[in-house]
Amino acid sequence: MEATGTDDVDKLKTKFISAWNNMKYSWVLKTKTYFSRNSPVLLLGKCYHFKYEDEDELLPARSGCTIEDHVIAGNVEEFRKDFISRIWLTYREEFPQIEGSALTTDCGWGCTLRTGQMLLAQGLILHFLGRAWTWPDALNIENSDSESWTSNTVKKFTASFEASLSGERELKTPTISLKEKIERYSDDREMQNEIYHRKIISWFGDSPLALFGLHQLIEYGKKSGKKAGDWYGPAVVAHILRKAVEEARHPDLKGITIYVAQDCTVYSSDVIDKQCTSMASDNTNDKAVIILVPVRLGGERTNADYLDFVKGILSLEYCVGIIGGKPKQSYYFAGFQDDSLIYMDPHYCQSFVDVSIKDFPLETFHCPSPKKMSFRKMDPSCTIGFYCRNVQDFKRASEEITKMLKISSKEKYPLFTFVNGHSRDYDFTSTTTSEEDLFSEDEKKRIKRFSTEEFVLL
Repeated sequence: MEATGTDDVDKLKTKFISAWNNMKYSWVLKTKTYFSRNSPVLLLGKCYHFKYEDEDELLPARSGCTIEDHVIAGNVEEFRKDFISRIWLTYREEFPQIEGSALTTDCGWGCTLRTGQMLLAQGLILHFLGRAWTWPDALNIENSDSESWTSNTVKKFTASFEASLSGERELKTPTISLKEKIERYSDDREMQNEIYHRKIISWFGDSPLALFGLHQLIEYGKKSGKKAGDWYGPAVVAHILRKAVEEARHPDLKGITIYVAQDCTVYSSDVIDKQCTSMASDNTNDKAVIILVPVRLGGERTNADYLDFVKGILSLEYCVGIIGGKPKQSYYFAGFQDDSLIYMDPHYCQSFVDVSIKDFPLETFHCPSPKKMSFRKMDPSCTIGFYCRNVQDFKRASEEITKMLKISSKEKYPLFTFVNGHSRDYDFTSTTTSEEDLFSEDEKKRIKRFSTEEFVLL
């Protein structure tokens, strides 16, 4: 009887915390993001200029961003469409319970997993859709009205808490069917792109069956001593993403793999081996690879000398972003203007979306407005990502990045290096991939060391 009472208290405590987090992480300050007309904006290798065309033309209020001096013409709409088309993954509430815990939300602890998901999602977009792809409905997303935001949040908190106590969940159904949306597309290519768009998002759904969903990532994290509710650093998340892709059993994912740099070193022969192995007998093409490089941009604080290198990385067409943030908060960095980084913020609690239904709504998976942050505020611990479609792409990328590293390092050691040969040639332990031990002893030691540098908002 006493045990039952304790269980009830724990359940009530969990529900109360969930409801509180729902309010805490839905209370988003709707500030405008300002962009200058005098400087280009870089977004994952694409450059945009906001120049005079019509001084009387104003940026729609729903965009959430304005241009200094009231100049918002030029490529503003193209930039907005490109930014909004990136996949946005945030805190969610009331999803199926995570195995081994009572948690039905990742509010307060899952932000680095979410930024890792966003980086992987961008890699998959490049792989299946290409960098030129944008979502046709991107400009139809509107921001919430700032004046009613506070009252809406309070109502949401109250409803959430009452539902938590009663064990009920409000079910929402999309107002526009998939069939109606498909009819908007002018040709088979656009329709095929929309199918892949939805498929990629569904792989990140918050359910145990989603290939790259929170539930699966946590399972892989257990192999390195992590569990639901723990803090996850950008280096740990890099290894978890690699395992998730390696273990994914889906025909569409046979042609892509992930490589994680070892101690800030990319071993070219190891990368090429991953690209050329395990290909289907009827497919002689190389595998695409997402290269993840955990680095530190300084000691206790980010070294300003690395700013040009970070900007250079985000200017590359094959960059898939940076898992980073500022101390105690993880962000997904996707671009910059001048000395400010452009990012997507996962610290926003949204309701669970069942991606298993055919016409699940897409709007909450796309961020309506960008945010900016000074480079000086960036936490030094981060993971940089690149996508290479084949071996030739990888060789070209490694040469270009190596030149950039040499220029940025000056008299210092470079942040990371590309080395010819295999890691085993330098006395590194080979990586194991068995089901029983997904992380090798060498990996576990590196992850343990990196885990002391983790940062996740509580």
